[in-house]
Amino acid sequence: MLSVTESDVRRAIAGARTMVVKVGSSSLTQPSGHLDVKKLNSLVAALSAASAQGARVVLVSSGAIAAGFGPLGFESRPSDVATQQAVAAVGQGLLMAQYEAAFGRFGVRVGQILITAEDTIRAVQYRNVQRTLNRLLELGVVPIVNENDSLASNEIRFGDNDRLSALVANLVRADALVLLTDVDGLYTAPPSTPGARRIGFVPNVIDTIGDVQVAGSSSGVGTGGMVTKLDAARVAAASGIPAVLTSATNTGPALMGDPVGTVFAPVKHRGSSRRLWIGFASDPRGALVADAGAAKAVRGGRASLLAAGVVEVHGEFSAGDPVWIDDEAGAHLARGLAGFDSEEIPQMLGRNTAQLRRFLGDEFAHPVVHRDNLVLV
Repeated sequence: MLSVTESDVRRAIAGARTMVVKVGSSSLTQPSGHLDVKKLNSLVAALSAASAQGARVVLVSSGAIAAGFGPLGFESRPSDVATQQAVAAVGQGLLMAQYEAAFGRFGVRVGQILITAEDTIRAVQYRNVQRTLNRLLELGVVPIVNENDSLASNEIRFGDNDRLSALVANLVRADALVLLTDVDGLYTAPPSTPGARRIGFVPNVIDTIGDVQVAGSSSGVGTGGMVTKLDAARVAAASGIPAVLTSATNTGPALMGDPVGTVFAPVKHRGSSRRLWIGFASDPRGALVADAGAAKAVRGGRASLLAAGVVEVHGEFSAGDPVWIDDEAGAHLARGLAGFDSEEIPQMLGRNTAQLRRFLGDEFAHPVVHRDNLVLV
């Protein structure tokens, strides 16, 4: 774990050259569910001020469904998928029109990027999204990103924009992730609980996740809750990106490094774009189960997974596909790129490198997952 203080993290956020800001539906709507233009304008003013100071801003914005169900005559958010997707198709246009007008008052141009989970789990599409986002930033545009709710299927989707924002932060190699919600930070218990205290600094979010009680969003508008925000902070921290979680009303102070909300320290140095994709965006096609010795070596970092330490193979995959590396209890240890097809590995199990070379040939005398293609989770 990196050794950083709360002031270090807040200074890093204030000095971020590239930042990803995620805002949830509940921070953009009235209690009735209609889009709250005043809230949106306040957010845009804070982000435009950061842009004027030289920061490159990516906005990950929920709100398409929330913006659409009121104008279509629904009293509340529809529950069936088909209606939600239809409402999102209407609401996304309304939402973008408001953003374009609001940012335009500050002379800032915006561009819309709609992403599905498929766009991040396939390496080629991941790179295409990455190139588009980075080119927009080079052109001085604020990309406004949302999940493509009208096309995403229930079987494969983000489900909320918290995880999406952490993946976007990886895509653009952001210096900070800002998570805006309707509460002013992470608490030791649900904020309404007597004695609950706001946590100002989290040095290791991975350890903290199990130490606090979390609840969902206080509104019925969005799909995310505190659990998904902590997971986004975990992905950011493991990617070397500092994060802050706070109320949308504190956007300006948070971007200036003021002591608001909860800040999360990075726990690792930033990895390469390729390793970040393996660790956080890829879609594992199967799993390799490591014995106790191999699991210990993998946990220690910088160790390849050798055939001698693999006891089981699950799923069907080809060489180069992402796979889970699990221990014998079923816990995920890492993600990695398989060095062999799933049908080739069973004959290799339990054999050391010399045995593999002798009985199967030189082409099998290699790690099942090379350490350069392995990322701890």
